[in-house]
Amino acid sequence: MDTIQERTEESPSIETLMSKALVDLTKDDRFLAHLPTNSSRIEGQGHYRLAKIFYDKADFEKAEEYFLLALKGTELPQDAFAIFKIYGFVIRIYSESLNEKEANKYIQLSSELLDSIVATLPSLNAEYFYNAAVVNTYKGEFTEANKNFHQAYRKAQTENEPELMAKSLYAMATNACQMKNFQEALTHLSQLNELLNILKKGYLKGSMHLLWGNALRETGSYAESLPHYDLAMKLLHSKRCWNMHHYVLLNKGIALKKMGEFSKALILFGIAENSLDEEYFKRLQQLLLMEVEDVNDSSVDLYLDRHNRVIHEKALGVIDFKHRFVLLEILFLLAQTPGTYYNKEDLAKMIWKDEYNPLIHDKLIYTSISRLRKLIEPKGIKRQYILRGKDGYTFNPRVNARFHKENEVVKQKNIGNIEISSPV
Repeated sequence: MDTIQERTEESPSIETLMSKALVDLTKDDRFLAHLPTNSSRIEGQGHYRLAKIFYDKADFEKAEEYFLLALKGTELPQDAFAIFKIYGFVIRIYSESLNEKEANKYIQLSSELLDSIVATLPSLNAEYFYNAAVVNTYKGEFTEANKNFHQAYRKAQTENEPELMAKSLYAMATNACQMKNFQEALTHLSQLNELLNILKKGYLKGSMHLLWGNALRETGSYAESLPHYDLAMKLLHSKRCWNMHHYVLLNKGIALKKMGEFSKALILFGIAENSLDEEYFKRLQQLLLMEVEDVNDSSVDLYLDRHNRVIHEKALGVIDFKHRFVLLEILFLLAQTPGTYYNKEDLAKMIWKDEYNPLIHDKLIYTSISRLRKLIEPKGIKRQYILRGKDGYTFNPRVNARFHKENEVVKQKNIGNIEISSPV
């Protein structure tokens, strides 16, 4: 496994950050283009620049403070899209810290702002459709969001806005993952990769590789996902962006766990858990704790991940069932209720969806159980998992077996359906 090296650097002073922010004011920026040309413009620019520096360095307390100050330097209607951008940042901060009240407040403000600016626009441009899609995402309206992201992408092509094209492609890939359309997500990510080879946007490319790794992992391509996590880490470190550092470790750890590399996964979970800011990374902390709890029990004899069809036996490691789906179904059926016997009639009905016929099912059941035992029983040990009695077959109740726990509770706390890694 690759060695993860931590970068250590002295945190810059407020004076240094402010000086950098003021120097950068001369640079062209989509945000700055929307700000008013008066004294509040300079102040708003400085606060926004400082907020972005703190956000990238995962100092969300300071980032929140300066984003809210930057809001005071904006005016409607000319700064509508700048305000949208600031709302996006603070929603991400509040979502990660599980501050549902404040997150929902700014989600509502985003929705109201979108409605209010329609009449002020000469035409509905790419930026409008992008923000409309973001609001759809906040509300969980993924189908409508998908339509608006596609419209934003087409408009951005017409308006020659390559950066907005890139953000739209990333958002389309994220949206496809939310809708479990992982192959579609991979197609969008491949298109985005080609575009970013021209644009050279390191932060967005780092986010892209993190999402790419997640999409591959969800399709079962665990080994193929690992290089994308490593690329994400490398790119983000080169940009001195630390706000996604722990999420890369988490997701690479999950991929290793699904490969049966539990000890390596626990190392990555531990690094992430020991170095995060618990006050602002509350959602991440819960995810890490659940992953650690899921695998950190040396007494478990058999680990069963039904969703990803992964079986890990304490002595044998990951068991390759290949396309032996019937054997998996028998194992899952028996393991769910240890000590409960299933006779031939039960197995015929529940596994093969047939009425029991001794001429068909006797040999089929015997052969299937025999093959299953050969796969999951360690050498030298007979009848450790699957037992036979006068009432049929059962899973040994003395065995410590565990089913993988899906993180549904934590997923529900992903406020606004938005991730820290999603570009604003």
